[in-house]
Amino acid sequence: MQSELDQHVIELFHSTIDLTMASLDSLAAVISDSGALLAQCLLSENKILCCGDGQHGALAQIFCSNLVNRFDYERPGLPAIALSVDATTITAIAADGSFSDIFAKQIRALGQAGDILLVLSTGAGSSSTLQAIQAAHDREMIVISLCDQSSSDIAAIIQPEDIEINIPSTNRARILEVQLQTVNYLCELIDWQLFGGTS
Repeated sequence: MQSELDQHVIELFHSTIDLTMASLDSLAAVISDSGALLAQCLLSENKILCCGDGQHGALAQIFCSNLVNRFDYERPGLPAIALSVDATTITAIAADGSFSDIFAKQIRALGQAGDILLVLSTGAGSSSTLQAIQAAHDREMIVISLCDQSSSDIAAIIQPEDIEINIPSTNRARILEVQLQTVNYLCELIDWQLFGGTS
């Protein structure tokens, strides 16, 4: 039994490596473009709003904590807000209106032209993330979507100036792993452009 489990773990590692390599081939340039856009947003004294449902909300929090606090080394904090962390605001919006507005209402209150919305999702996209993208467009914000290749509903409302980072997989666990890698890469690209490397 142990040898079967060992083999299964090896196969899991290989599946992650395979998807990472496939993402390298298809996404290096778009991740680079996203990192440049995020850095320019911050240099222009704008901010980044970030949202996602469930586990994607956790990835949004990781991204924002890496910016507000630090990523690899000490440097000034950067303005980023995870919209999934305020339980009182989220439940108030859901109770008084609709759950699909939990991010959109915050974006309309906090977002400004020149800000960026980073959306994390898998599948077709939930109503809350779709409403968030529409609210960001209403506020003249650029959207970066970190999704997967089946995110057709999100793709349908993305505008030409927005960026789509579509992980080339349908396996939810592997997608989440590569999304976390991508979040870390974006943080490193931001630090590299704004602060020039490690200290």
